Amino acid sequence: MPLPQPNGANELRRGLTTRAALGLNIIDMVGVGPFVTLPLIVGVMGGPQAMLGWIMGALLSLCDGLIWSELGTAYPEAGGSYAYLKHLYGERTLGRAFSFLYAWQLLISAPLSIASGCIGFSQYLSFFFPHASRPFASTSLLGVPIVFSGQTLIALSACAIAMIVLHRSIFAIDRIVRWLGLVVGLTLVFLIVAGLTHFNAHRAFDFPPGAFHLNGAFFAGLGAGMLISAYDYWGYYNVCFLGAEVRDPQRAIPRAVLGAIGVVGVLYLLMNISVLGVLPWREMAQNTDSHERMFTMAVFIERLYGHTAGGVMVILISLAALASVLALLLGYSRIPFAAARDGNFPAWFGVLHPKHRIPMNSLLTLGGITLVCCVFRLQEVITTLVVVRILFQFLLQGVAALLPKHRRQRRLSGFRMPLYPLPVLAALAGFVFILFSRPHFLREMRTAGVILVAGSAVYAVRLFRTLHARTK
Repeated sequence: MPLPQPNGANELRRGLTTRAALGLNIIDMVGVGPFVTLPLIVGVMGGPQAMLGWIMGALLSLCDGLIWSELGTAYPEAGGSYAYLKHLYGERTLGRAFSFLYAWQLLISAPLSIASGCIGFSQYLSFFFPHASRPFASTSLLGVPIVFSGQTLIALSACAIAMIVLHRSIFAIDRIVRWLGLVVGLTLVFLIVAGLTHFNAHRAFDFPPGAFHLNGAFFAGLGAGMLISAYDYWGYYNVCFLGAEVRDPQRAIPRAVLGAIGVVGVLYLLMNISVLGVLPWREMAQNTDSHERMFTMAVFIERLYGHTAGGVMVILISLAALASVLALLLGYSRIPFAAARDGNFPAWFGVLHPKHRIPMNSLLTLGGITLVCCVFRLQEVITTLVVVRILFQFLLQGVAALLPKHRRQRRLSGFRMPLYPLPVLAALAGFVFILFSRPHFLREMRTAGVILVAGSAVYAVRLFRTLHARTK
């Protein structure tokens, strides 16, 4: 049964301003992603045409952001996608099952997402500790490499720091994320200015022969590049998970979602061009163990301004990574809380801290699972995360935006996307393309299938117990 929700002390508080919501989305989107994955996207796409991957990722994010803006203003509740799936597929039928499965998979996908920021933080900070990447133990679990090293310990510390910082009220967090958003934005602007003032057009646009030949290899590279860029753009919807804590959600949510996509999309593209104008793309596409590939942005600044400046950039990027860990843990912790308050998850997740009024048990659970996920390698974390999230969140949510119930709801109130339903169809097509262009699509689908089967079994047991209790 849903937990009782009296007014006052047992409710979340609307303390997030529009500015803080925008900052939260930006620090979630940026994090360490573009600083670590720029060499990856250049490598899989085979040259400066990687810029196409960033552009396509931005367009996909914009189409999907319109969906989030509509649903976020129609249902400004805690949990975001949990609430949307529940309302649009039927609160007592499929919607309850889908929303449970979404919250269930989140116990795996959210820690993977948070862990990717922690691992990125540790990789960049190991610039100062060259031997931190050397493993002192390694093994594998179901074919997935597990590594224990100094970097692992640094990643664990990043998660612990984020949990400590989030142990405060939403009003205090509002102030923190505004400042962090400013620091992250200025870091990207500095990288762009530094590159453009030392720009070499021939180096930046040194396309290899056949770079835009539309063959199988091109589309395979584009799919891999879009998967990476999709990962880097994700986070524009973070504020939707905090819908019950946003002041004036009808205005704040669309501005935060679409504003973050616009700001970050422009910054990503300019950063990509500026870096390629200084560092040769073939150098970045070398083997994964090269110093230039591991610390691309530090090497970039180091060549322009010297070793000390490179070290400062490492600190700024590490701070951006830590900020994303904080933003991710903040947003995702509201989803098990919302499911518990709805009676669709164990009630333990729905308990609020008596003083700060934050879902402390949900926060601690996701943080604890994230600590375990920090032992995986970044590449495996990213690919598994993207495939699982597309299947359990973006596709289900996109289809829901086409259902008759939402078509009626969007006429009544809230933000309305232009050219509906074309952006929804474009977003669905983009996500399906990413899925089917994966070289290991079937293997990753098996992982998703295991999560689905396990979640369905748990849901069936809970449903049976509920029905049995009612018949007594």
